[in-house]
Amino acid sequence: MLLKGKKGLVLNVTNKNSIGWGIAEAAAEYGAEVGIGAQNADMTSRVQKLIDGNDAYKLFEIDFQDDAQMGVLVEQVKRTYGKIDFLVHAAAYAPREDLQGRFIDTSRAGFSLAMEVSCYSLITLCRAMEPLLNDDASVMTLSYLGSTRAVDGYNVMGVAKAGLESTVRYLAADLGDRGIRVNTLSPGPVNTISARGVKDLAGILERVHERAPLKRPYGQRECGLNAVYLMSDLSLGVTGQLIYIDSGFNVSGR
Repeated sequence: MLLKGKKGLVLNVTNKNSIGWGIAEAAAEYGAEVGIGAQNADMTSRVQKLIDGNDAYKLFEIDFQDDAQMGVLVEQVKRTYGKIDFLVHAAAYAPREDLQGRFIDTSRAGFSLAMEVSCYSLITLCRAMEPLLNDDASVMTLSYLGSTRAVDGYNVMGVAKAGLESTVRYLAADLGDRGIRVNTLSPGPVNTISARGVKDLAGILERVHERAPLKRPYGQRECGLNAVYLMSDLSLGVTGQLIYIDSGFNVSGR
């Protein structure tokens, strides 16, 4: 299988509808051992139910705002896997009130929180995990079209995702001497817990599916398969890139 013998992390997963869970499932399907992260004890209990009885998965707890937890995670991963071959960053948050109304009214605290959780956390994660990454390992994160367009209801998260995409390019430059690739997957809107903070999500999903060149839905499965490509040796020459998974909506002028 394409990922047989590979081990890695998907951090974090909230429930079965998470894009992170779609990625973890696809990685396991193609032969990988997958460590799954949950933010806190409550989330850990929920995610445990998703992986019960499947030896392909191991569960870890990590709050990206807690430096002490990051240190504990590194030690746990080292004991469990030794070294890892892929690392998926799937963490984003902004206060709901800063996703509504006018972007100009974004609070200082909301802006700082969105940037810390959604962007800076990738830097801290890569710095902590760098010693555990094998040469030619793959790192990826998740973004959205709101990083390059002013999307209604996305507001401060769009700015955080723009910062995240730039961060990927700088990390690709830092880690490339060991063959470590760093890339961004940018799915279109998907009905996840995080996405439900965006106003009129149902309407957005309908418009995207109507206007995208590929007249078919996309979702967790397509995200997972593209992640498998980036985890595998098929993508050894690809780093610092942004891959859209939105049925081509990003190129449509309609």
